Amino acid sequence: KGERMRIQHRVRSAMAAQAAGEGRFLGGRPPYGYRLADAGPHPNPGKAADGKRLRRLEPDPATSLVVQRIFAEFIAGTGMHLIASGLNRDGILSPSGHDPDRNSHRVTGHGHWAKSAIRAILTNPRYTGRQVWNKQRRHEVLISVDDVALGHETKMRWNDTGEWVWSGEVVHEPLVSVEDFERAQAMFSAKKRTTRRTPKEGR
Repeated sequence: KGERMRIQHRVRSAMAAQAAGEGRFLGGRPPYGYRLADAGPHPNPGKAADGKRLRRLEPDPATSLVVQRIFAEFIAGTGMHLIASGLNRDGILSPSGHDPDRNSHRVTGHGHWAKSAIRAILTNPRYTGRQVWNKQRRHEVLISVDDVALGHETKMRWNDTGEWVWSGEVVHEPLVSVEDFERAQAMFSAKKRTTRRTPKEGR
């Protein structure tokens, strides 16, 4: 177990350095609005010999404009529910509907937009053109605390924003400016400070 943890630490340290120093795309589903493009042979000779190549993000002509529309409407004061309703009304498929093969865990949405999908886009810093790694971590939990023999299952957990690893420079074409992204995040913070629940009479 100790050796396994040391290997994990070395691998994660190397990946953090690659994300921060090189802005390298380290795998996973591309964010909605982007698609994967070839970025040349892998710098590791062994992996290059196996035919592995680097990938990078490039704007998807079919969905990048939708991301820009979401940011523009939100900054203009439109709520996330209304943004989702407008996209559904215009027949624009949600991320799971647009690419069901890479989003098989979300096929139950039938391509309809929801508030959660809008929020995920508005809070994703990779739309500013920088690579961001370590946003989530794998966490093993017991399937049943009453029967540990059933083993564990892996769940994804969000890391604190202070643990995210940012690339030092812009490494792919941004879909929104840094100013617009920060403006959207400020609006989320403002809503948290001002929203108060008023109990109904009699409660």
